[in-house]
Amino acid sequence: MSENLHLHLRSHVLDRNERGWAVWREEIAERSLPADRVAIVICDMWAQHWSRGAAERVGEMVPRMEGVLAAARAKGVHIVHAPSETMNFYTDHPARQRILALPPVEPPANRKLPDPPSPIDDRDGGSDTGEPETGRVWTRQHAGLTIDTERDVVSDNGREVYSYLRHHAIEQVLIMGVHTNMCVLRRSFAIKQMVRWGQPIALVRDLTDTMYNPASAPYVSHDAGTQLVVGYIERFWCPSVSSQEISPIKQQ
Repeated sequence: MSENLHLHLRSHVLDRNERGWAVWREEIAERSLPADRVAIVICDMWAQHWSRGAAERVGEMVPRMEGVLAAARAKGVHIVHAPSETMNFYTDHPARQRILALPPVEPPANRKLPDPPSPIDDRDGGSDTGEPETGRVWTRQHAGLTIDTERDVVSDNGREVYSYLRHHAIEQVLIMGVHTNMCVLRRSFAIKQMVRWGQPIALVRDLTDTMYNPASAPYVSHDAGTQLVVGYIERFWCPSVSSQEISPIKQQ
């Protein structure tokens, strides 16, 4: 039985203050909808990464994310695991077969939207732990994230995910995972493409991380770089929510 999910969607809009100066103003839109009309997409939470810093941050995020996913699943939220470039690992997995069995639904034509530049420079790959080489070392999703064989689905294909959303009458997508300035924005199942297809989506802002090296512009801490990208998304692409709206952290 599905519960209602109450979301506070945070965005920023360009406005004028009392002196006529351009300012960014925070807006919160409240939305309440049945949990079974919500889907969570987990982006690229791989078991391995060429960047030690990136891998360690994913590992630190996993326990909280696993708790949020368990709570969301219990409420009736749909869970889409999207560990890109690892589908061979999941070929025979029931969650992979479940989404492949769905008849495809053709998405609408892309909406033409502005695409402002990122607020951080990630041209060096974004690692802050000094690896001399990059490479595709991921083969599966982090083992600390449960894939429910009875309910969840696995896909890294935007059209497959879009078909799943339409078959289940999903009204709101929430996306979590990594990396905020790269895959979370650019994958075929992620923010930019969903917005271009007109699918409401929101970033879970406390369950994400950037690939950003503080040695690059704008020369801020890694966490500050992540917050800059979250703010960029809230201004130009979609709102964000807190994971506590899905699964509150119990106070000790």
